[in-house]
Amino acid sequence: MQPISYQLYSSRNFGPLPETFRMLADMGYAQVEGYGALYAALDDIDGVKAALVETGLQMPSGHFGLDLVEGDPAAVIKIAGALGVNHVFVPYLLPEKRPSDLAGWKAFGARLEAAGKPLVEAGLGFGWHNHDFEFAGDGDTLPIDAILEGGPSLAVEFDVAWAARAGKDPSTFIANYGPRIASAHVKDIAREGECVDEDGWSDVGLGVMDWGRHMAELRDAGCQLFVMEHDNPSDDRRFAQRSIDYLRTV
Repeated sequence: MQPISYQLYSSRNFGPLPETFRMLADMGYAQVEGYGALYAALDDIDGVKAALVETGLQMPSGHFGLDLVEGDPAAVIKIAGALGVNHVFVPYLLPEKRPSDLAGWKAFGARLEAAGKPLVEAGLGFGWHNHDFEFAGDGDTLPIDAILEGGPSLAVEFDVAWAARAGKDPSTFIANYGPRIASAHVKDIAREGECVDEDGWSDVGLGVMDWGRHMAELRDAGCQLFVMEHDNPSDDRRFAQRSIDYLRTV
C-alpha cells in the first residue's frame, strides 16, 4: 500500500504542530502536506523541519499561494528544499479574481504555467489544486479543462470530493486526465443532513463517496500521493484515525 499523507490544514484549529505530527505518526501516516500559514515566514521553517525530523514524517507536497509563486519563486524553492517538498500546488483563487469565461480560464492556465517555470527548472513538480468552481458549468468544456489546456505542463492535485460536490463524476476526470494527476485529496461528503457543523464533510469511508472505486482508478492512472483532508473537522484526531483505518481497507 502506498504511503498515506495528511493535509495539515485539517488540523489548523487544534493542537500545537509537534503534537499534531506525533499524533499522525503514531496513527501510521508516513507523510504530511504543508500549507501557506505553516511557512508564511522563512523563520517558521525550522519549527516545521524539527517536527518532521522528530517524527520521521516526510512532506513531499505543499500548497503555496500564487502571489508567492509569482512574486518570489526563490523563496518557494528555498522552503521546498528545506522541508523536502518536491511537488508544489497552488491551491485556490479568490472569487473576485476568477475569470468569467473559458478564454479567461485558459489564460489563467497559461499564467500558472509561466509562474511555475522557475520551480520546474529547479526540479520541482508544479500544478493546480481544484475546488468546485473549476467544475462548474454544463458544457462539454469546463473551467478545469480550459486551465489544463492553457497550461499543458501543469500537474493536478485532484480534490475528488470537490469535483463531486460540483455535481460531476470524478471518474470522468480521472479517465481524461489520469497521467496528469500527481496527487489526490482523499475526503468524503456526508449524507444529507449529517455533519452540518462540519460543513457537510465526513470522515473518509463514512460518507457517500465511492472511495474503493476512486482509489483503484487513481492507482491505475499512476497517482503517487494520497492526501487525507477534511476542511472543517470538529475533532481532527477522530477524523485522522477513522480515515486512515478505512483507507487501509481499499
